[in-house]
Amino acid sequence: MQGDRNAAPTPRPHPPVKAVLALTGLTRSTLYRKMEAGTFPKNTQISTRCMGWRESAVSEWLDSLKTQEAAVSPRA
Repeated sequence: MQGDRNAAPTPRPHPPVKAVLALTGLTRSTLYRKMEAGTFPKNTQISTRCMGWRESAVSEWLDSLKTQEAAVSPRA
């Protein structure tokens, strides 16, 4: 039996760049620009030819955006 193609992908502890781009909605160039500026978590080396991000760091970054947005948005 083959896996369900509509099933949510299994979370990875160190998602690769494509997964991080999908999670954040950023473009590759913006992601690396933000990393260089220190406004996005740095990636880490997973193996000789593979880099990834700590899933918890990306989640924390996304949560901080939501917090900032909530602080800026006026409540009705």
